[in-house]
Amino acid sequence: MTTAVEDRLCGTEESGTEETLLVTRCGRRIEVRSLLLGHPDRPVSRIALDVGADQGGVPGVWAALTPDEARGLARLLLQRVGAAEQPADARPRNSGS
Repeated sequence: MTTAVEDRLCGTEESGTEETLLVTRCGRRIEVRSLLLGHPDRPVSRIALDVGADQGGVPGVWAALTPDEARGLARLLLQRVGAAEQPADARPRNSGS
């Protein structure tokens, strides 16, 4: 397993005009795709998140998210990005109660 420092974004790859792949500093590939399941006249649409194997060959994971779940994940990621970008001395401290 890698640390948060090793997993910083180091680039993206594009497929056509849409970015679908992010490669972390440690070489782990994270791909985001559309996934259609079920019968062609009534497909079930999901957003597939595929986290590939790390450089040591440890298998990755994947998840198929509904549009609402994908929005929720995006919201949580953006909240954490905002917190991570704040200087440490500007972050609220726990009162330890």
